[in-house]
Formats: sequence, structure tokens, C-alpha cells
Amino acid sequence: MIRIAIANQKGGVGKTTTAINMATALAATGSRVLLVDLDPQGNASTGLGVDQAARVRSSYELLTGDASVAEAVIATKVPRLDLIAATVDLSGAEIELIDFDNRTHRLDTALAEAPAGRWDICLIDCPPSLGLLTVNALVAAQSLLVPLQCEFFALEGLSQLLTTIERVRARFNPELRILGIALTMYDRRNRLSEQVSQDVRATLGPVVFQTVIPRNVRLSEAPSHGVPALIYDYRCAGSEAYMALARELIARLPKIAASAGVAA
Repeated sequence: MIRIAIANQKGGVGKTTTAINMATALAATGSRVLLVDLDPQGNASTGLGVDQAARVRSSYELLTGDASVAEAVIATKVPRLDLIAATVDLSGAEIELIDFDNRTHRLDTALAEAPAGRWDICLIDCPPSLGLLTVNALVAAQSLLVPLQCEFFALEGLSQLLTTIERVRARFNPELRILGIALTMYDRRNRLSEQVSQDVRATLGPVVFQTVIPRNVRLSEAPSHGVPALIYDYRCAGSEAYMALARELIARLPKIAASAGVAA
């Protein structure tokens, strides 16, 4: 199972929107997808229409060892997309995990025990911080997808994230690599969006995906209906952009590129 963490310590960059819609787009290509909601706010769970009553076992129990992946997983409305939901209990996990052995590897250990062959790819939606929950995701993942809002402060936050990645790579997970940086909330009418896009591409080059995710009303509306934007309105600019981004991502993952009919 390919594991990809979706992380950025800055809030409001479209991280959860990216997690939901990328998971949906990958499932639409035929991949069996597991989405792990590791954010105490539980927005990815809500955005997929999973209410609080259905979250009997969550990513909190997964981290504490009180539930296995098979016990915590929930089927969503999207074919081939399963979810491990988040609850507010995760808010205390940062402190509770300090007393656990291998506290940085709790998620990695849990995912390693997932039923063999059940999922092709796992996406991990991280909280907007660089705390122990995000570190668990970075240790468990092979690759990292970074949503980056097209604004000045986003660039400042990116340097902090890259520093954290290097520390995790040095201490815990030398295989971790940046799969790509996705520019989000791009507004073609705003010169700053274009300037940020140019600066990021000049600095990081091909690691930045060619596809940009535009500001789009439909992307904002979809979570209130409990469905991904790709289902809410698959023809809107945001949905089309996420499908294009999924094709780029698949091309960077040779293991699933062949089955999805995309040249790696």
C-alpha cells in the first residue's frame, strides 16, 4: 500500500479539500483508496458525509492501539474509498502519546498491520501543525504531498515544513520524499497568485505540480453537502483541476500508473 501524507502546518491552505478530492479522484481511476483523517477537527470525515455517530472507532483508537485498521475503517459513499475517521479525542493525543513506546511510529505500526492487498494507496490528512500527529504521518508515509496557498505567508511556512521533513528523514524515515507541491486557491485575477507561483517554481522546479487548484465556490460548497466536489459538481473548475492533479500524481507513482493507464 502506497502511503502519502498531505501536510502543511499552515491552516486554510486547502489541505483537507485536497485530501478529500484527491482520494475521490484516485478512486475514480480504479485504485482502492484508504483516507486516514488525522486532524482533530475531523473535517475530512465530515466532508465525506460521515457523521459523529458513525465514528465509533477512529484514528485516535488507531494511535493508542485500541483498534486495528480493519476495526476502525468505514466505507464512504464513494466507491473504492474507505475512511478512518477523526474525532475530537485526537486533541489530547499529542500529550497522551508522550507516554507510549515508539510514540512517533504508532501510525506506521498500525498501517503495517492493515489487511494485505485491501487498498492500493493510503492518503493521510494531517492537522495544521508540526506536532506529534503530523510527525506520525511523516514517519508512516513514503511520500509527501504539500498543498501551498498562493500567498506570501505560505512561502514562509513552506521553509519550516521543509526543515521538519529533513529532521524526520534524518531521525526516523530516510525514505520519505516530497512527491509534489500543489498550488491551491489560485486566483488568476490576483497578481500575487502569479508571483507566488513563479517564485515557488523558480525555487523548487519540477517538484511543483503543473496543475494549479483555482479558487472555486463549488469546492467550498461541497463539504456542507457531505460529498467531495468531484461528486457535487464534477464539471466545475475545481473538480477538473483535481482530476488533472490526480493524473499528475499517478504518473509520479509507477506502481499504480500502469493500472490507471497513465504513462509513468
